[in-house]
Amino acid sequence: MTNRLDQPRSLDLVGDPIEIGGVGTAFEATLQYRVGDGHDEVTGTFMVGGGTGEHAQFHVTVDVGGAAFALDRLFVQVFELSAKDGSEINVVTVPVVYGPRIVPGYYGYREHRVVKGDTLASLARMHYGDAGLYPRIVRANPGEITDPDKIFPGQLLRIPIGA
Repeated sequence: MTNRLDQPRSLDLVGDPIEIGGVGTAFEATLQYRVGDGHDEVTGTFMVGGGTGEHAQFHVTVDVGGAAFALDRLFVQVFELSAKDGSEINVVTVPVVYGPRIVPGYYGYREHRVVKGDTLASLARMHYGDAGLYPRIVRANPGEITDPDKIFPGQLLRIPIGA
């Protein structure tokens, strides 16, 4: 193992700031992070372990509020720069869903276990007061909802909540 991301996990629904955590190692103990959507990105560096070859836990809080993300899907990356040529090596990438692009004032989500008779429209009406806002639920659940006309009893859906 060279670098590992434990937080966030793939397709997690995240807000601002984004918490990044895991285990890593790097040349002179310096790792890089990048959070972006292909239109804008936030980057930085942090220290991990005591030096080259030593693995240690890390936790970084990344303020992404100033970024002009155009998409719901972001990519969180941790990597090191090669001592040999400065290229990016040992890159770990995790796709996440950015809640503030889905719901104004996003601060978290509720979980809802689908029961017989539920529809995305009824869930939107229950949580947002407007059945027409069901796309918010679809956007927050790309790993669960492949067809907005088909949800199934037992599915666990995230309902993004904002101010």
